Amino acid sequence: MIEIKSFKEINELKKPKRILKYVLVFCTSGTATIVVDENEFELSENTVITITSGQIHYFKKLDGAQGIILEFTYDFFIKGDHDMELIFHNGLFCHFAMNEAIKVENGATIMKELAEIEQEILSRPYQYLISVHSRIELILIEINRTKINRGDEIYKPDALFLRFLEAVLGNFKHNLSVNDIASLLGTTEAKLNELSKLHTNKTAQNVIFGLIVSESKRLFTYERLSVKEVAYALGFNDPFYFSNFFKKHTLISPKSYKETVLN
Repeated sequence: MIEIKSFKEINELKKPKRILKYVLVFCTSGTATIVVDENEFELSENTVITITSGQIHYFKKLDGAQGIILEFTYDFFIKGDHDMELIFHNGLFCHFAMNEAIKVENGATIMKELAEIEQEILSRPYQYLISVHSRIELILIEINRTKINRGDEIYKPDALFLRFLEAVLGNFKHNLSVNDIASLLGTTEAKLNELSKLHTNKTAQNVIFGLIVSESKRLFTYERLSVKEVAYALGFNDPFYFSNFFKKHTLISPKSYKETVLN
């Protein structure tokens, strides 16, 4: 549900790891290099990075770095539309590879809240989970304030669009159509297209295609699956059709992609 640990306890994160939790990494001193999917990020004092559920991540280098890692599940944090919108506000925990290392203005505030979360989890006083939830909200607000103060444009996604993304991620193997997902969410295909255009300037179907491509790259790169295995894992009945799909959206064949990243 929720877990907090220091950089001293991250031996398991020195190898690529994938968990179905949201991960917040806060560096308090020293420097570190963290890899998220295909990208590397440099962390230093008072730098934070958010990693969405399912993204591959690991520490490539630690140069005397110290800090805290907070992990929590979707079910723990998301209690309603407000929570859904907050967790993805301004690109935090976004599904579109919008990860970034953010140098926060008030690192002491974030460190204080993380310390309080750790104490709450250890002692488990009455209603401690409510307290932890509130403290995570404060941390996310602090990060968002940093982004706004440095001039970033406010990005506030709609909760229904976010549920659409979660539905896609949770149903790759079923190869659901936009209409299938709309029915699942109690809305219409037209509404999902409207929201997708608003948030990404793409159709809902092209949003799905993008998420499928990102997932296939993870399966190739870190789980070392074959083209056939990836095709079936993502709901394609025909590996040849999947290969054509992958090449169309990446301009490289799955075989060539695997050879490039694995070598």
